[in-house]
Amino acid sequence: MIVKMLVVGPLASNCYIVGSTSTKQGMIIDPGAEPRTILRTVRETGLSISLIVITHAHIDHVDALGEVKERTKAQFALHEAEQKLLSAAPMHVLTSLGLSPFRSPPKPDRLLRGGDLIDRDDLHFEVLHTPGHTPGGICLSGHGVVFSGDTLFNCGIGRTDFPGGSYERLMRSIREKLMVLPDETIVYPGHGPPTTIGDERRGNPFL
Repeated sequence: MIVKMLVVGPLASNCYIVGSTSTKQGMIIDPGAEPRTILRTVRETGLSISLIVITHAHIDHVDALGEVKERTKAQFALHEAEQKLLSAAPMHVLTSLGLSPFRSPPKPDRLLRGGDLIDRDDLHFEVLHTPGHTPGGICLSGHGVVFSGDTLFNCGIGRTDFPGGSYERLMRSIREKLMVLPDETIVYPGHGPPTTIGDERRGNPFL
């Protein structure tokens, strides 16, 4: 499996380009900013991108969505509970983050639910609905890795003080959806360096 992590935008969000080593079919997770950088990396990997998945609709994870979707012709998917936040993304918390409005993101081609499968040839990921940072936040689990969005970080957890956030729901999501994964599972978070479930179980001060 090919996994390329890009740190993009003023809030240092992680964008992931993921694909099959054998068939070169792939997807992009959280194109948060710098569409040219994302598209250049796609060309370098030789992957054919047919899907874009958003772990949650905060602006630092969707800023490059429109241009990347337009250039790749890929479908776009997010959790069904995240649609309202997506429509508000251009103005959501922009003042507090010091960012300016951007063009509205496109409507999703596919609405996800917990338990859904995302298949890209020989790659198969399960959608884990992990509300708490946002109502429709998701993680993608498969092949010994989990893309955790802003649910779980290296020695941290997602913020819950934005509209729609809930500390209780976030902690329940982490306990019931992520901490049940094997210790050796690699965690690719929405910000910061990768970690493992075992390392977070043992050393994350919030857990």
